[in-house]
Amino acid sequence: MPEDPYGVRQDERATLTGFLDWYRGVVARKADGLGREQAGRALAPSGLSVLGVIQHLGWAERLWFRWRFAGEDLDPDLRDDGGNAHTFVVAPDASVDDVLAGYHEAQEDARRIVAAASLDAIAAREHRLFGAVSLRWIVAHMIEETARHAGHLDLMRESIDGRTGD
Repeated sequence: MPEDPYGVRQDERATLTGFLDWYRGVVARKADGLGREQAGRALAPSGLSVLGVIQHLGWAERLWFRWRFAGEDLDPDLRDDGGNAHTFVVAPDASVDDVLAGYHEAQEDARRIVAAASLDAIAAREHRLFGAVSLRWIVAHMIEETARHAGHLDLMRESIDGRTGD
């Protein structure tokens, strides 16, 4: 057996990115085997769907890592100037694979940014409520955001076909 099979003695960066990657994987697995109709069906009074939540998480990755931290210019729809309700609305012609590809692309961009910067580095753009936040704070926030929505997806997937688990 490896000396540290669960990674409990990793450094801070590996611990934070490991937890975030774990929950990213959980989120993606919630769409495994679902067709477009199932994954796009509104399962809550708010209109939440499996695809909508996954698309929203891709938006959140782009917003926090590319726009806020790295200071990249993004399409106004990808910024948080006007709220985020639109990020849960999936285009009717978007497939499950399209939404997952967008989510995976956002993760790769985030990984590249995180790997190149200190966790102590301060974001290029301040948050309207939290002010100047560090990369460490952003990664911790994305763990929270992704884990919270993974819980929503657990319940949605169970209501679709009874499937449970990570």
